[in-house]
Amino acid sequence: MILTNPLPAGLRLSCAAAVSYAAVMDHRVDDSALMLRYRDGDVEAFEALYRRHNDSLYRYLLRLCRHRDTAEDIFQDVWGKIIKSRERYRPTAKFTTFLYRVARNCFIDHLRRNRRHEGSVDIDVDTQMHDGVDAAAETERSLARRRLESALAGLPEEQRDVFLLHEEAHLSLDDIAHVTGVNRETAKSRLRYAVNKLKAAIAAEIADSLEAS
Repeated sequence: MILTNPLPAGLRLSCAAAVSYAAVMDHRVDDSALMLRYRDGDVEAFEALYRRHNDSLYRYLLRLCRHRDTAEDIFQDVWGKIIKSRERYRPTAKFTTFLYRVARNCFIDHLRRNRRHEGSVDIDVDTQMHDGVDAAAETERSLARRRLESALAGLPEEQRDVFLLHEEAHLSLDDIAHVTGVNRETAKSRLRYAVNKLKAAIAAEIADSLEAS
């Protein structure tokens, strides 16, 4: 399922030509160049950036927060901050590093203000079945997703964050270190621990399921 989060108010493509133009930019122009164009007043450049990172950012926040309403609130906050920062934007790092640093800071700020997502789980990222999809295969994929979500919930927050930045945002270890404010070796260690713990937790859950069946 493709996530369809609304663009911030006032940022709608006005016509089919604008959609076509933004689609071309989406494939040919890198993120930093698009952000610089947006800084200079090119709204379609922002549309291309939003389409490019919309889904992965939302999945990152949803799995980090483990609550849909909280993720949606932070999602809107992140893009709002990106919009407000456009005039000050300088391409000193990759745009994705900038974006996910803003996202992580928004999440931390939200934790400080409101801990409502704790103890509450509402994170089914893709529950909609599509025509022509084999029911058994879809059930197996859904079970695998639930096992992953359960295993992720058991990770320490800093390990879960590093894992999601790697898997959802596709950031390198250097970028993850920059986003999280730690050195590369710490980021690498947290990712290794996260992967090992996830593998062990999922294997244990599968073993328990087999014994119970």
